[in-house]
Amino acid sequence: MISEKQAGPNVNSLRGFEVIDRIKYQLEAACPLTVSCADILAIAARDAVAMRGGPCWEVYLGRKDSLKASFDGANQLIPAPNSSLETLISNFKQQGLDIGDLVALSGSHTMGKARCSSFRQQIHDASAEEEQYDKYERYTTFRRILRSICPRSGKDNRLAPLDFQTPARFDNNYFINILEGRGLLGSDNVLVKEDHEGEIRKLVWAYASNQELFFASFANSMLRMGNTNVLYGNEGEIRRNCRFVNT
Repeated sequence: MISEKQAGPNVNSLRGFEVIDRIKYQLEAACPLTVSCADILAIAARDAVAMRGGPCWEVYLGRKDSLKASFDGANQLIPAPNSSLETLISNFKQQGLDIGDLVALSGSHTMGKARCSSFRQQIHDASAEEEQYDKYERYTTFRRILRSICPRSGKDNRLAPLDFQTPARFDNNYFINILEGRGLLGSDNVLVKEDHEGEIRKLVWAYASNQELFFASFANSMLRMGNTNVLYGNEGEIRRNCRFVNT
């Protein structure tokens, strides 16, 4: 069985699985075959956000773990870091999520880091128009810093924070960053650059100016995403070890 961890968007990128392993080990010792790995991930995501200053929400429980892995699904459904806005909207729509969810959940990029290979295109392919209208050289300076971290070739695994302002805190700085053209990923900046209707830009402005509004929307969208494609009953199992299906 080929794991989703080996899929293009995840390989050499996702980390922290040992934390989930430790949680699962303690739960199995106390209450065997009671709490699924899927529920652990949902709770851990909530707690990580709350511990870094973000909102807290009630996590619905009762999910089952999959009986298989979906390597192809991970490759096809996880948005690429250089996705267009149209592609992002389509990806979210396939999961039953709307534009509001897209904008709110993108705000999770207020924490974490990305590999050089994920933002190389964004920093080395700036258009002449962007260069011309960068009056105060904020974007130029930002790009120069990133180029010192991530050259045109090589150093694929070098990391940069998704939010240079407050990289270890969950807040609304992500939205301020993309309004200033300083989103790390191409898929961050398209929320503003490719929104010709203006609907998404209004949400970005709203969240940039009102952190509590962003927190409430983020919590609601996390609940919606957490209820997507949930397995119940005989559709899945509660794994003893999150890295393997039960034998």
